[in-house]
Amino acid sequence: MEDFFTLRTVMWERDTVKMIDQTALPGRLTYRSFTDWEDVAVAIKTMVIRGAPAIGVAAAMGLALAALQSKARGREALLADMEKASTGLKNTRPTAVNLFWGIDRVMRKAREASAEAEVIRWAVVTEVKEMAEEDVRVNRKLGKIGAELIENGDAVMTQCNAGALATVGYGTALGVLRAAREAGKFVKVIVPETRPALQGSRLTAFELKRDGFDCTLISDTAVGYMLSAGRVQKVIVGADRITRDGYVFNKIGTYQIAVMAQRHGVPFYPAAPHSTFDLSKTHEQVSIEQRGFDEVVRVKGRRIAPKGVSVANPAFDMTPPELVTSIISDRGVIGKPLQENIEALMRN
Repeated sequence: MEDFFTLRTVMWERDTVKMIDQTALPGRLTYRSFTDWEDVAVAIKTMVIRGAPAIGVAAAMGLALAALQSKARGREALLADMEKASTGLKNTRPTAVNLFWGIDRVMRKAREASAEAEVIRWAVVTEVKEMAEEDVRVNRKLGKIGAELIENGDAVMTQCNAGALATVGYGTALGVLRAAREAGKFVKVIVPETRPALQGSRLTAFELKRDGFDCTLISDTAVGYMLSAGRVQKVIVGADRITRDGYVFNKIGTYQIAVMAQRHGVPFYPAAPHSTFDLSKTHEQVSIEQRGFDEVVRVKGRRIAPKGVSVANPAFDMTPPELVTSIISDRGVIGKPLQENIEALMRN
C-alpha cells in the first residue's frame, strides 16, 4: 500500500490539477481533478485542500490553469487574464501567506518569460511542477533539522494537521517526527482533535495511524491535563504565517497550547518552510480569517446549538514570540531574539 512518504496531496497531471479531497477523510481517500482555476479557488476556500504549503502550491497550479484557459494570443492580454485569476485566488484564504507566495511566484515567472503567450504558458506550467517537487525537498530538509531536537521516547503534542496532507508531501511538524523516526528514534504523538473542523482527529490521526506511528487522540479540552501530567515532552506545530517580528499564526487553539506549554516547562516549536515567513508584515497587519457559523453549530450536518445563538469562528490565532522556544525551518533552527534572527536567516 502506498504510504505518505510518497503519496502526494496535490499534483499537476496532463494539464489538470489533482488533489486529495480532505473533506472526505478519514472515511475515503479520494482524488478530485480540476481544469478551471475558479474550481481550484472554491476547493481552497472550502478546505478540500488545506495546510499553508499545500494551499500555496495549489493556488500556483490554479493560476497555471488560468494561463491555459485564457484565449489570449498576446502577452499583455494573457497577463491580464492571469492577474484576474490571481485576485480571485488570493481572496480565498487571507491568513496563510504561502498562498500569496505561490501566486506571486507564478506571476513573476510569467512576467519574466518571453513576449510570446505560448512561451509564458509553458514557463508557468514548468514552474508549478518544480514548486511541487521543491516543497517535498524543503520539507525533508526541515524535518531532518528539526529531528535533532527530538529525543528517543519523546511524546510530542501537535495541533491541527501539519503533515503530508498539509503539504505536497512529507509534512512540516509531522515531517520532523517522520525524520526522527527515520533516524531510529521512537516518538509518540499526542493529537488534539482541533475543533471545529476536526483536522486533528480526521486528518492527523488518520495520517499517523496509516504510517504506523504511536498516537493518542485527545479532546481539545484535555490539552492542559496532558501537559500538567507530564505526558508531553515537546510541542511541535505548523504555521500559516510567521511575521518578521516573530509572531506565529497557526490554527486556532495553538496560542492556548503555547501558554500552557510555557506554564509547564514544555518546549514549544513551530515548524515552517521559508515560504511561510512574511518579512513584509508585523503581526498587527495580518488579517485573521473568520469562517462560517455552520462549522461551530453543526456536526456532520446535524445542528448541536440553539438557533439564533451568536457565533465567532476565527480560523487562526496568534502566538507571540515570548512563548516560542525556537522555530524550525528548512534554513535552520531560529532561536531568540526571534525578530533579529528571522530577518538575518530569511533575507539571505
